[in-house]
Amino acid sequence: MRQALALALGTFLAFAWASTPSTAATRDFWVAAVDVDWNMVPNERDAIAGMRYDASQTVFPTVVYRRYTKGWKRPLRNSPDQDLIPGPLLRARVGDKLRVHFKNLDTAFDRPHSMHFHGVEYKPSSDGAYLPGFSGRDAEVRPGQTWTYRLTAGSQSAGVWPYHDHSPSMDESIAGGMYGALSILGRHQSRPDREFVVIFAPMGQFQTIDGRAFVGNTPVFRSWVGAIVQWDVLAMGSEEHTFHVHGHRWVARDGRDVDTQTVGPAESFALRWREKDPGTWLYHCHVEQHMMQGMIGIYRVARR
Repeated sequence: MRQALALALGTFLAFAWASTPSTAATRDFWVAAVDVDWNMVPNERDAIAGMRYDASQTVFPTVVYRRYTKGWKRPLRNSPDQDLIPGPLLRARVGDKLRVHFKNLDTAFDRPHSMHFHGVEYKPSSDGAYLPGFSGRDAEVRPGQTWTYRLTAGSQSAGVWPYHDHSPSMDESIAGGMYGALSILGRHQSRPDREFVVIFAPMGQFQTIDGRAFVGNTPVFRSWVGAIVQWDVLAMGSEEHTFHVHGHRWVARDGRDVDTQTVGPAESFALRWREKDPGTWLYHCHVEQHMMQGMIGIYRVARR
């Protein structure tokens, strides 16, 4: 039996749900654009090369997506493994309706922002993409304003997909980490025991995973022997990357067993396996220059 289970599948803001619901649901998400001072290398070091960095090299002001409770009353973590970059992991299932309530709380830059979603169905009023003379308020949500994006997880939406700012501020926003992931299960597909979001993106002089660079800063993902793990892998920016996890393989879309898979700008894929190998493993981009500029992290598997 193969170790890996292939999935080209492509997320909700609570962390628990029924694995095989009998009917479609309407899922509400509350998200805001907030300004932060982001540190790409909080421990100030590249553990492999031995380089040291200070805050003047690693901290910069930016705007990110943040998860909130209903009515934007209280901020929450975006997912169990990440805080502010990437944005909230939005989970759903084929057949679901999604209502993403968005508020622009950008007070530092006073810029308009939006949300544009890949992989789902919507009307033009939920596109979120700015084009003068054609787009509406959905594409240019000004500071203090709100907009609700109404989406449908259609029959071809199963998979993992990116979302990102597509307003007039798009270039600055994407460079600063204003993006996230949609994870949509098939209608009768069971959810994994653990789900990890890996977004490769250049950021300043570094190459980052979820907005962080170098081991000790990038996410430490954890699972256990026997767990079904799902990796949601995406790329933002203008470069191609290759995803690799040491000591593990999965089945590619063409049926081959692989341990490295390429992902280009705004592309995405999800893969699964049942974990059987305890220990501490590396995951990283296998473009060697990208790895040495920060695209590397740790995956820990416990015995059970």
